Amino acid sequence: MNKWIKQEKLIYGLILGLVVIVISLIQVSAHTDAYEPTGYNHTKYNNYVIFRNSFFHLIDNKDLYTAHRDVQFDLYKYSPTFALAMAPMAVLPDWLGLMVWNALNAFVLLFALMKIPMHNSKARWLMMGFVLLELVTSIQNAQSNALIAGLIIWAWHFLEKGKNGWAALMIVLTVYIKIFGVFAFVLFLFYPNKWRSFLASAWWSLILLVLPLIAVSLEQLTFLYQSWWHLLQNDHSISYGLSMAGWLHSWFGFEGKTLIIAIGLVLFVLPLIQVKRYTEPFFKLLYLSMVLVWIVIFNHKAESPTFVIAASGVAIWYFVQEKNKVNMILMILALFFTLLAPTDIYPRAWRNEFFTPYVIKALPIIAIWVKMNFDYWKDAKLPFLR
Repeated sequence: MNKWIKQEKLIYGLILGLVVIVISLIQVSAHTDAYEPTGYNHTKYNNYVIFRNSFFHLIDNKDLYTAHRDVQFDLYKYSPTFALAMAPMAVLPDWLGLMVWNALNAFVLLFALMKIPMHNSKARWLMMGFVLLELVTSIQNAQSNALIAGLIIWAWHFLEKGKNGWAALMIVLTVYIKIFGVFAFVLFLFYPNKWRSFLASAWWSLILLVLPLIAVSLEQLTFLYQSWWHLLQNDHSISYGLSMAGWLHSWFGFEGKTLIIAIGLVLFVLPLIQVKRYTEPFFKLLYLSMVLVWIVIFNHKAESPTFVIAASGVAIWYFVQEKNKVNMILMILALFFTLLAPTDIYPRAWRNEFFTPYVIKALPIIAIWVKMNFDYWKDAKLPFLR
């Protein structure tokens, strides 16, 4: 059995490695688009360019959170710590640095998903294939979302193994990449030594907070955190994204973004009243799935590449359960209208004039999130998890 598992990992790794290499080389070799008014050539891997540049802007004592339109398109929105962490890739040629970055995202998620218990090899292959479709979209945009999903799943795994300190580090890392990773801290509630987990989180948070002092002064770092906070505050009010708020706004003109998030938070914590079920393997896996889905559909900045996080949650939710028709229908809808929504199987006019403005990509995931909430209140037969 162990030999077969090792062979499976090797096969997954080879397939994923090939996908990463091909996509990265296509990104680097693709033509660029001129960006007005500066005339900067907007590459097909602009997100990576922003991440790479953030390191050089950091060590040059520049404001990370202002427009640098002479060298990149769009703003940098991550932490100063993340900018410092880009150093190993930033010093490499673009073609190699991009490949390393994409591989980091892909393999952190791949090996995290390998930790999810499956009742047979076929189910694992199907789960991997489902997530791979959305992973390709994320990698094509050189995004960090697969890394976020992988780190959260790794946190669950370390908690299962009683390694609370490592679990805390995984979640803290997500927060220093994208703030919404903070919601994964709720996973601590299901495991022993909760206070140890939160204390470890505080310790890791402090270390990562001051880590950029390696490259900048205390005064500059204080300024950068203030600038980042100012950017995030302004960022909240200008978008609805491919989210619950985006769907309600697009379909019904509803503009109560704060109210939507408040209701979402209530529904997010409501299952936690079932304290007696905290030790049930399915309950914990279902909540892990909920976290991965929730942080996407209640994120007003959610874009198409963000959905690799939700797709990972959906895959875990579906493939660890016994199959039923309702779940299967929802998965088919997610396949055709979420995972394949941004691809060329649909005409460009459909994507631009129907899928995007009507937030179609989010609808199956929202429906699955509703089903997840229903699943919390029923027992599941999972003998292979007991």
